[in-house]
Amino acid sequence: MSEERSMEARNKAGQYFKDGHNCAEAIFLAFKDEFDLDENLVKMFTGFGRGVGEAGCMCGALTGCIGVLSMITGRTTTDNEERDQCYAYTKEFHDRFKEQFSITCCRALNPYDFSTRDHAVCCLKITGKTGKLFMEFLQEKGLV
Repeated sequence: MSEERSMEARNKAGQYFKDGHNCAEAIFLAFKDEFDLDENLVKMFTGFGRGVGEAGCMCGALTGCIGVLSMITGRTTTDNEERDQCYAYTKEFHDRFKEQFSITCCRALNPYDFSTRDHAVCCLKITGKTGKLFMEFLQEKGLV
């Protein structure tokens, strides 16, 4: 496993967040080049920010990773395609995220009000750490 690639993913995710993208968008953008994904797909991730549209539910950085995993291991519209591998990867990464952060809920991970600097700083750290964790996972699974 390349620690350098993991740190690069952390830094990219953090920089996209600093540039004004939400946590889910930042994760997608940090990994789009790795999988040659269309940058316009970032729109699919906008609603996942702030715990799914400010609901404070599942962390946007985690949902961003799940979205990328689905893009690279998911099925197309054909009903008979296998989805078990995508589900397995998704559950395993979810569990790894939960092990790392203890919880997956946005408002529990980051108790600060969405409009505060403290919230932004906390999300920046979570987004960067999640980018690193995700790259480590992808490398371990041979997906990159």
